[in-house]
Amino acid sequence: MHDALMDKMNWLMAAAETAGDYAGKDGGSGVFPPFDPAYFPSQLFWFFLTFFALYLLLSKVFLPRVGETIEERGSRIADDLDQASRMQREAEEAEKAYTRSLADARTKAMNVAETTKQSVDAEIQTELAAADAVADKAAEAAETRIRQVRTEALGNIETVAAEAAQAVVAALTGKTVTLAAVKSALN
Repeated sequence: MHDALMDKMNWLMAAAETAGDYAGKDGGSGVFPPFDPAYFPSQLFWFFLTFFALYLLLSKVFLPRVGETIEERGSRIADDLDQASRMQREAEEAEKAYTRSLADARTKAMNVAETTKQSVDAEIQTELAAADAVADKAAEAAETRIRQVRTEALGNIETVAAEAAQAVVAALTGKTVTLAAVKSALN
């Protein structure tokens, strides 16, 4: 195991030496290549080429599309706001119409109720008057009948009194008295 570890260490050392050989071959100037003045002209060329390409793409393709989108959204928002304000006005008008129709309906209902009440009151008064007339006729008929019964009763009172006296005399004395004798005694 110790030998295997030694073999690995030797291999790592050899790899490090090979890496050092490659690093030493570029001359070891020590300047980072993007900051090396020898590369400035090519870097400036590619910078300006990329800048103008991006500028053209932005100014001719992307920004017009973004501008159209912004303008379209702005007009859509303005249309939506106009439509919302129109709908709000319509809703307010509908609410006013509803309120007016509700007030009219209430007024009509009150008028109908009042008219119905008046017609029912008039009908009740008519029926009461008819019932009073019928009751008056019945009362007159009853009074007439009562007068007839009273007259008959007064007419028969002598006969009834005579019969009662005859019954009393018969009960007290035990004698039978004639009805004519009782009547003459009463008169």
